[in-house]
Amino acid sequence: MKLGLIGFPQVGKRTLFRLLTGKESEPENGKGEVQGLARVRDERFERLVEIYRPRLETPAQIEFSLLPDLEKQAERNTGTWRVLEKMDVICHLVRAFPDETVFHVAGSVDPRRDITILNEELQLNDLLFIEKRIERLEKERGRNGDARRAAGEKELLTRMKDHLEAGRFLSTFPFTDEEQKLVSAYIFLTRKPMILILNTGEDQLRSPGLIDQLAADFPGQAFQWIAVSAKIEEELSRLDEEERQAFLEELNIAQPALDRLTLVCYRTLGLISFFTVGPDEVRAWTNRKESPAPRAARVIHSDIERGFIRAEVIKYEDLIHLGNEQKVREAGKLLQKGRDYVVEDGDIINFLFNV
Repeated sequence: MKLGLIGFPQVGKRTLFRLLTGKESEPENGKGEVQGLARVRDERFERLVEIYRPRLETPAQIEFSLLPDLEKQAERNTGTWRVLEKMDVICHLVRAFPDETVFHVAGSVDPRRDITILNEELQLNDLLFIEKRIERLEKERGRNGDARRAAGEKELLTRMKDHLEAGRFLSTFPFTDEEQKLVSAYIFLTRKPMILILNTGEDQLRSPGLIDQLAADFPGQAFQWIAVSAKIEEELSRLDEEERQAFLEELNIAQPALDRLTLVCYRTLGLISFFTVGPDEVRAWTNRKESPAPRAARVIHSDIERGFIRAEVIKYEDLIHLGNEQKVREAGKLLQKGRDYVVEDGDIINFLFNV
């Protein structure tokens, strides 16, 4: 599961990538992608570490790929689209901060323009694929053994084309289950979830108006929006915990934007965390939403799934409210769950198994 970080030059991508992953971001020859793992900044994990004081702390992680800079000429971005096809989520970093000393490739700072440019290029990429596919279906008409399926696919592709030409992404197209199967082998960039990350100045970060204004310019799109000031986050990264909290209070910010960003990315990937806890290790395990308990157990080890007996589950809120596992047991809040239990975000689980 990968998140692709994309944007025009001089928008702060390399700074943000370094802050997220701790990794320098220069690819060989200035081309290709750079990959790195980012810690998911989850307050629940930090609280569990405080309670258990384990010898080992293992937080959840997500994988970012820093993509090459977008070019002003659309035809030069073809290689970037090929890399983007491998990503599960598109993270478009958009410059919103004003700074006359930092050049913008388009000559001025205009977040709406930059978002529109990328959106239109992604739509064009999908439109070109659809048009080529329709042409091929027409050429194969009569030679194709499954003419009914081909006619159904052409009709679906035509409706998808109309959807794109109306300025919408395929992420909002109302596919039926059968239609999903028809196009499941094709990669459409506008079907991928998109997170729009606005790299703002200090004043903009404290005002939610910018996101509201921009979101209103793109109605009906299933975009996630978040504002981050890479400059402030870089300053925070140099401070110890006490100085960090004082700086946040001075800025009247409850939580670093980088913490919120990792959680937004994590959830956009369709992931949740469950925890295993104890004095040896507190660990956040990454799991797909709506997974039954045995499948979640497989994340730890396939033997646990194979020999699954039951899951002992403590709800995170119950542990925090009552203070420790013993009090959770005494309150009758330790839950015994079987194979059909769907693991929920934040569950603290002990799997019982026999192999």
